[in-house]
Amino acid sequence: MPRFGLGVYKMTDHEETLQSIDTALKFGYRAIDTASLYGNEAEVGEAIRYSGIPREHIFVTTKVWNNDQGYDETLRAFEVSLKKLKMDYVDLYLTHWAVPETFEETYRAIERLYDEKLIRATGVSNHHEHHLEKILAKANIAPMVNQVEMHPYLQQQALSAYCHEHQIAVTAWSPLGRGGVLDDSTILEISKEIGKTTAQVVLRWHLQNDTLIIPKSVTPSRIEENAQIFDFELTQTQMEKIASLNRNQRFGQDPDHFKFDF
Repeated sequence: MPRFGLGVYKMTDHEETLQSIDTALKFGYRAIDTASLYGNEAEVGEAIRYSGIPREHIFVTTKVWNNDQGYDETLRAFEVSLKKLKMDYVDLYLTHWAVPETFEETYRAIERLYDEKLIRATGVSNHHEHHLEKILAKANIAPMVNQVEMHPYLQQQALSAYCHEHQIAVTAWSPLGRGGVLDDSTILEISKEIGKTTAQVVLRWHLQNDTLIIPKSVTPSRIEENAQIFDFELTQTQMEKIASLNRNQRFGQDPDHFKFDF
């Protein structure tokens, strides 16, 4: 799984979505993260086919939405997603949120999809440690990925340590805190020190923490800028300065208090 990819949340305009994915692929992105909720799985599939890049070279993630969860329901939802993508398989399939009554059965269906080779990796999204504990108690295949909100103001260190212990890769959605961390004085200071943008500093910080990232943008210049994070390293001191910024501040919802009628 690539450590860096494009998130396509809120990309609802057909042409803009196609153009954004095309731009990302041209700048070397090889992972695209979508979901049934986003309403753009068809565009993701179309853009990948148009790119001419072999399907096996692009890592595609999608997710089952909350009102489609449960064992049989998840299997049906996956078929719908696969048809929209016009693909034979998905690289990673995630439970979007841990719906209390159904998330365990949803993951059991994801295990079946893996056994049937319809997905290449299993995973979940927005799961706390207690959700993962329930899944691991019954699972034959441990989740390979947990995608969660993570950025300098919400570092989720305990959850990251738990996932690392159980060999679950962590992917940060909203790795830039919906832009809310980019004006932080500490990050601005580091940005000036090394001649990189604040977004590049934060994305590099994630990578050096062994976190996968899927920044979202529809602006070509920002898509390019976000990819230019492999030609420098933050020092240990700079990493520690960013680590000190944690406030446990969410810009999205807490999985334990999600409004499941969304």
